[in-house]
Amino acid sequence: MIFDLDGTLIDSRLDLVHSVNAALRHIERPELPADVIASYVGDGAPILIQRALAGEASDEELVRKGLQFFLSYYREHKLDHTTVYEGVKDALAEIRRSSNGFPRTMAVLSNKPVGPSQAIVEALGLGSFFTQVYGGNSFSTKKPNPEGARKMLEENGVRPEQAAIVGDSHVDVETGRNAGMWTVAVNYGFAPHTLEESLPDVRVDSPCDLAQLFA
Repeated sequence: MIFDLDGTLIDSRLDLVHSVNAALRHIERPELPADVIASYVGDGAPILIQRALAGEASDEELVRKGLQFFLSYYREHKLDHTTVYEGVKDALAEIRRSSNGFPRTMAVLSNKPVGPSQAIVEALGLGSFFTQVYGGNSFSTKKPNPEGARKMLEENGVRPEQAAIVGDSHVDVETGRNAGMWTVAVNYGFAPHTLEESLPDVRVDSPCDLAQLFA
């Protein structure tokens, strides 16, 4: 099972919002509402900053300055307000127990850079659940390109039809489809509105439902 991070396992919304607005202030651009920034999350930091700059996204130097400051600021503030969604730890423990005698490997594939991804997973007490934590700069491409997912399957000796990807947006669904995996979407994350674009095999409303699905 491959899990997305932001909006799936953790609620990092406020720290991402603060970091984007700090970057916008740094490059002397107006701040954006929290809901708008949250809707931009999912495709990695460069795309996040490009979306935040909207009509000025073609200004490569401005985007570069904004991205550089965002990454620096976020590294320092990534755990100010970020928490694990209620029920996630119990769900992961239940999923790990309910393997019916077969080993069930769980891993994380995020479009967030790998450094902050790994640091957050460890700091929030999730590290023991996962054999791998990869980020948006772990491979030459990001989700929804299937490169990362396929590499993780290969490393674990698992066929695509034996695996599922769990996420909160169309990016994760498309990643799973592109890799030939089962797709599961959570309705409580940052981008449930995008799931109408790419319908998953299954949708769940809570981590508890997720645990029951894989029991």
